[in-house]
This record gives sequence, C-alpha cells and structure tokens, in this order.
Amino acid sequence: MAHSDTIDQIAERVDHLLLRHEELQRTNALLAQQVQALTSERDQLKSRLAAARARVDALIERLPTSAPASPEASA
Repeated sequence: MAHSDTIDQIAERVDHLLLRHEELQRTNALLAQQVQALTSERDQLKSRLAAARARVDALIERLPTSAPASPEASA
C-alpha cells in the first residue's frame, strides 16, 4: 500500500504542477500582450513628441531675431 500511496502523491503533484504551468503560460501571454500594447503606446507618444518638437523648432525659426542690447539703449 505504501507504494500505491507514493504513486498517488506523485501523480497528484504532477497534476498540480501541470495546472500551475498552464496558469503561468496564460499569465505570460497576458503580460506579453501588455508589453506589446505599452510598447506601441510609447512609440506613438515618441512620434507625437517628435512632431511637437518639430513644430516648436519651426516656430522658433520664425521668431524675429533681435539686435543685441546696447548699453546706450538701457540708459
């Protein structure tokens, strides 16, 4: 009987490990989806930031250049 009990315990443990493995695979798949979504969002934000910087740079280029302030102008 002890031999049968040992086999039953091993079988139960293997079943538990298989369930845990499946659970971890599902969790890993969900995390991979989240990483993909966040990566996509980050790339979109970087693209928007680059576009905004380009617009700001273009506006700065359009600003009139002022002559350096002379000491006489402040007196």
